[in-house]
Amino acid sequence: MTQYDAIVIGSGMSGGWSAKELAEKGLKVLVLERGQKITPAKDYVDFRNPWDNPNFDQIPQDEAQKHYPIQSKVTYAVTNSTKHFWVKDDESPYTHPEDKPYDWLRGNHTGGRSIMWGRQSYRLGPQDFLANKEDGHGTDWPIRYEDLAPWYDYVETFAGISGSKENLPQLPDSVFQPAFELNCAEKEFKANLESAFETRKVIPARVAHLTKPTQEQMALGRGPCQVRNHCNKGCSFGAYFSANSATLPAALRTGNCTIVNNAIVESLEYDESKNRVSGVHVIDAETGKKTVYSARIVFLNASAIASAQILLQSRSKAFPNGLANSSDQVGRNLMDHVSAARAQGIFDGFKDKYYYGRRPGGIYIPRYANITEHDKPYLRGFGFQGSGWRAGWSGNRPGIGEDFKKANQQPGVWGLTIYVFGEILPNPNNRVTIDMQKKDKWGIPVPHIDAKMGKNEQVMMREAQKDAVAMLEAAGLKHVTPAADVELELSLPGNRIHEMGTARMGRDPKTSVLNEWCQAHDVPNLFITDGACMPSGGCQNPSLTYMAISARAADHAAKLFKEGVI
Repeated sequence: MTQYDAIVIGSGMSGGWSAKELAEKGLKVLVLERGQKITPAKDYVDFRNPWDNPNFDQIPQDEAQKHYPIQSKVTYAVTNSTKHFWVKDDESPYTHPEDKPYDWLRGNHTGGRSIMWGRQSYRLGPQDFLANKEDGHGTDWPIRYEDLAPWYDYVETFAGISGSKENLPQLPDSVFQPAFELNCAEKEFKANLESAFETRKVIPARVAHLTKPTQEQMALGRGPCQVRNHCNKGCSFGAYFSANSATLPAALRTGNCTIVNNAIVESLEYDESKNRVSGVHVIDAETGKKTVYSARIVFLNASAIASAQILLQSRSKAFPNGLANSSDQVGRNLMDHVSAARAQGIFDGFKDKYYYGRRPGGIYIPRYANITEHDKPYLRGFGFQGSGWRAGWSGNRPGIGEDFKKANQQPGVWGLTIYVFGEILPNPNNRVTIDMQKKDKWGIPVPHIDAKMGKNEQVMMREAQKDAVAMLEAAGLKHVTPAADVELELSLPGNRIHEMGTARMGRDPKTSVLNEWCQAHDVPNLFITDGACMPSGGCQNPSLTYMAISARAADHAAKLFKEGVI
């Protein structure tokens, strides 16, 4: 059997970065991906004509109910032509208390959710690394913004982030390629809102799309965004960042990386005499054959829930409650983001204007609560994402004959929508355990997910709803329509697809799983750099932070490897 220096479990957002950095530093890397191989030329459907998709590209109802009852909640992305990017729920079970539903949205394939993500890309700010310490929820981050800032620079330069420099302390600027221009409704909203609220800003959404590719990016076969809005079908241009278009090709071109698909990791083997992970037990998804792989370093990048599942079922005499779990923190503090507050309204005017192309992002209102405004009845805060739009030509407009035709020869009114992403406080009772009574088709016990939104999230969304309406009205929009009853309609945990926590970093091995390098306190050759490592989540989309944390940890691991420490 080929001997590897490092094994990376998972090939998605963080796993791709772990593989790239380790391979480029000369280590022989094995990537284990539990799902199928994705070949863009075969599996991406971004050039398929709409009329080639039967039933308006909808999954037949009986098929959706049987195979995709959870995944199909992502209505904009889970279609008949893209369903192969998403798991079949009946083949990928998990359990939860009857009164605590959880939406686990995922895809098992090369690149993981990096080919299905929304691509909104924001740095955490200095306040996010201090929040746990200052308000007492969660454990103190073992790093600060300054520790991660150069790694943000590094991954942004490689990945490609479009955006605008704003000099906002709570939302530090990235290394940017040119931003997508705001449309007329968004410009009007920005001017009016910032005039009405000096403490609030409207900026172009920061998205991981190339607008001015570098030579390095083009050398990987990537090109500029074509503004087609076919992103959920895969991007044959490689214009948005994914492991498939960027990090995995970079890893493979070194000659140091091997990817094995359909490799389901059952557990990690622990050698107590050497205090290290000594083997990775794998089941072939297609044949059922069992294999054990070994390496001096293991990076666990299976996603927050799956990584916790692997650790919890890796029991031994030394770790009867799961590998690297002397703190009893593995599986705890499961977080997501919370959403519910939203509003939209209509602008008068701009009837002589229309938009060009279909941009991957609109506007972003960075967090102001407990940053520039301190009168809030809740902790932490939220940001608003949104966009200005013009209603299309067609629709259910009244008329018949000539009147009907004329009515549908002009586009509709201009409007603008904003919706919130808020921070969830760390809570040790929101957790992942193992359901020993239920097993998947390979005989592996499934995760049991027990999580719910808390009082702070409820109050935050109630107040964010008031803010959303007030901002649209102050900006001059008419017929402002809010969400129905946000206190009863909070997004389910998991539904924002930003699961985090479960194996947090910290300063004290008694209260955390990982140190400042995402290295397990208990097992020094084990690193975890997916969302599991996060001590808190901020309100920003987290993928950019996973990238920076993974690159930083892999650099440290490679140094320890070359020094012979691990």
